[in-house]
Amino acid sequence: MQRKRADIIAEEIEGMIFDGTIGNGERLDEVQLAARFGVSRTPIREACQKLALSGLVEQLPRRGVFVRQPGPVELIEMFEVMAELEASCARLAASRITDAALDEMRAANKLCKAAVGAKDTAAYYDANETFHHILYRQSGNGFLEQECLRLHRRLKPFRRSQLRVRGRMGQSMQEHEEVVNALTDGDAERASAAIRKHVAVQGEKFHHLVAGLREVAE
Repeated sequence: MQRKRADIIAEEIEGMIFDGTIGNGERLDEVQLAARFGVSRTPIREACQKLALSGLVEQLPRRGVFVRQPGPVELIEMFEVMAELEASCARLAASRITDAALDEMRAANKLCKAAVGAKDTAAYYDANETFHHILYRQSGNGFLEQECLRLHRRLKPFRRSQLRVRGRMGQSMQEHEEVVNALTDGDAERASAAIRKHVAVQGEKFHHLVAGLREVAE
């Protein structure tokens, strides 16, 4: 499936924010960005809306769109909450997940494995997102699912970026398999612990990534 131009632009702007090309608090200039990417202002606006949903930028009425990088403490807190929410999903899903859903998770893992071999972080993230969304849905708790989806969107740029850390995709893939094995066995505590470990480590890996990018930028 062909990706929308706005999605591609949003990811490129994310990268510019993470490597320091666009600084925290800086205003995103639609005209300059449109010229940079060779597009009209419409996909730039769409890209900014996507970034605003993740919380990476803030849209201020009559002022424009400004970069809003969460501080280290806020980021760690968000990852801690995400880890606990997903652990709750896994605990509930252990007794509620269907065989069809387990097959869907295994299929997502196959796509992840192929992406690891191709060193394709974008493809890996897409399959990884599918994997996590299945888990949320199989918790059988609609409110919990929506809360997970909301925070997942907020952390999306950070979860995607940490996959660029050397060796992280392969490690993530192994953690996925641990989760599926625990769910297949109906082991709630093991599934919960596996997904908690999987999500929590992302915050740490992300900080290593940002530190490296900032050093290069400086």
